Amino acid sequence: MSHPARESIYQAIASIRLIDPHTHINPHAPASRTLADLLGYHYYTELAHSSGMPKREIEEPGISPHELVRRLVHNLAPLENTSQYRWLVEICKKFFGFQADRIDTSNWESLYDAAERSMASAQWSQSVLDQSNVEAVFLTNDFDDDLSGFDTNTYIPCLRTDDLVFKLHQRDVQERLQRSSGVSLNGSLGSLRDAIRQLFLHFTANGARACAISLPPWFEPTMVNEGRASNALNAVLRHGEAVESSHVTALSRAVFWMLAELCDEFGLPFDLMIGVNRGVYAEGVFQGQDLYDSRVSLIQYRELFNAFPDVKFPVSVLASVTNQELVSYAWIFPNVITNGHWWYSNTPSFIHRDAAVRLEAVPQTKQIAYYSDAYKLEFVWPKFDMYRNILANILAEHFVGFNGWSEEQAIELGYKVLRGNVEAIFPSRTGVDATEAAVDIAEVDSADAENLGSIGFADAALAASSAALTGEAIGVVQVDSEPSVLDDGEAALETIEVDESAEEQDELDPLPSEDELGTVDVADVELNDLSTDRQSVDFEAIDNEADSEPLAVGDLFGDDDQPAVPGDAETLQAEDSHAAVSDEFLLEDAPSDGDSDANGPEIRLLRGEESFAPDEDSLRVQPDPMTGELTFPAPASEANDEDMLDQLGIGFVEQESEEQIQFEPTSEIEEPEEPQR
Repeated sequence: MSHPARESIYQAIASIRLIDPHTHINPHAPASRTLADLLGYHYYTELAHSSGMPKREIEEPGISPHELVRRLVHNLAPLENTSQYRWLVEICKKFFGFQADRIDTSNWESLYDAAERSMASAQWSQSVLDQSNVEAVFLTNDFDDDLSGFDTNTYIPCLRTDDLVFKLHQRDVQERLQRSSGVSLNGSLGSLRDAIRQLFLHFTANGARACAISLPPWFEPTMVNEGRASNALNAVLRHGEAVESSHVTALSRAVFWMLAELCDEFGLPFDLMIGVNRGVYAEGVFQGQDLYDSRVSLIQYRELFNAFPDVKFPVSVLASVTNQELVSYAWIFPNVITNGHWWYSNTPSFIHRDAAVRLEAVPQTKQIAYYSDAYKLEFVWPKFDMYRNILANILAEHFVGFNGWSEEQAIELGYKVLRGNVEAIFPSRTGVDATEAAVDIAEVDSADAENLGSIGFADAALAASSAALTGEAIGVVQVDSEPSVLDDGEAALETIEVDESAEEQDELDPLPSEDELGTVDVADVELNDLSTDRQSVDFEAIDNEADSEPLAVGDLFGDDDQPAVPGDAETLQAEDSHAAVSDEFLLEDAPSDGDSDANGPEIRLLRGEESFAPDEDSLRVQPDPMTGELTFPAPASEANDEDMLDQLGIGFVEQESEEQIQFEPTSEIEEPEEPQR
């Protein structure tokens, strides 16, 4: 016997206007046109085939919709015990006025005609949405979909990336990517990134709210180094489908990682549907060949979840046996979200167990209760209604009956997992004029694009679109048309000038944040504000590094009776000849006791200098024509080498012993070598 609160809870959550976060609906033909569109759903064809109906009768070329329905109705009896059969009957009752509890040879033709009359209405799609109490549905769009000709507020785009990750070695997929992005794949990873980035710009400008992919059980997303990924891309572009499988695997991982990075940049959740093994039953009907594989484990995704803490990962698992692992990952990882009850787990018994465990163990803000996975709008209502009935039971029996919650509190939880979390996890981009930003960038002509230098046209478009999505204004970026090249071969920006208002310039923060440092790729730099964080400075360690005795710099102010350099000439002679030469220079330049007076030290002439009369010309430094180094101008008078050295205060040391180094004057002064650039 059900709990007394069950019915009132069900009625409350059934009144919630839904957003279906995952479907395969075609926005250009969202609803069915005949009963064959309903009975042709893969659930019915695969179940009928499984129970004995020959595949050729289902997929005969040129078969009419009326004939297909007739054949399938004759094979429906074995399916009457299934949840899928119940969906079909409920659809016929709700939308076509069907009164019976089963569809058989006695009533299918009248049902076919009634359905056809209803579906002929020009407003049929909207009528189905309204009767189903559905506000919008997420789509599954190919990456090269132009996303035109439909209302993206009702039919919300979602970038599906399976082909990019697993089929990029196929020529037609490469051509589709180049055609849709406008970027030629030239063998560099940069060109591949630019091409995929253009897809994100296109999708987000058209209101996309998620990126999604279906993943096989063997796939393990890990970061691939640039060299390996580049080799794989070049091999794929050269050999196509004949390329070695190791290159296909490496490129798949590299592309997947790029997608995660772009989801991070654009703020898109990345839907992961994990565990489907394709083509297990090769002789199965269309879409009836794939099965789950219990060997899959979410441990394969640990590197991904750790590497992108700001990306939301709504995760669907194909088998109920994997649900407990998903619950534990959502329990621990802030960015892992439980998402729906997918495919082979989408039956009442599995849903009840899996949903109850999630509601008991996972924070309520991290659960997306359900999605229909529908191909036609008519299936959204019966699938969601199946889930709502199960959810009402769990809320009434466990949370009200066992936990002692009020009905209002239980209904609030139901609303959160059915609708509230969908809006929070997949935020709407309505009102954000990302399209305008993309159009503005698209209007840049080819010459201007070349002048963008190493930033590139795609990155400029990304900057404009990202600014539009975040509501931030961007400045005008000017880059030299010929960027300099660093030693490692990477292009460097010469100048970046940002056009800002005077008020903004007055308020510039001299201490950039970590995010600001990240935008310019400055590595291994840490800035500390000692005025606010003095505790982080180890002053004792700094004192220990200092010399115990101060450096003897002589009498700088002329008021000390001690010589500038203590000791006499004998003690200043070093053990080696180099020290002796250096010390002699010091002694010759050191001031004597009588060099100072009440007005301060005298200006002493260099050796060979007769007078010193400072003027503007003698005090003005000039750049060296060879090196650019700033130096004082050479003396105006011609002098031989010895005179020149004497004027600079550098004399030759007389040889007093054979142990001292002998210096031979050179005949000419060597010109400085030109520095390497």
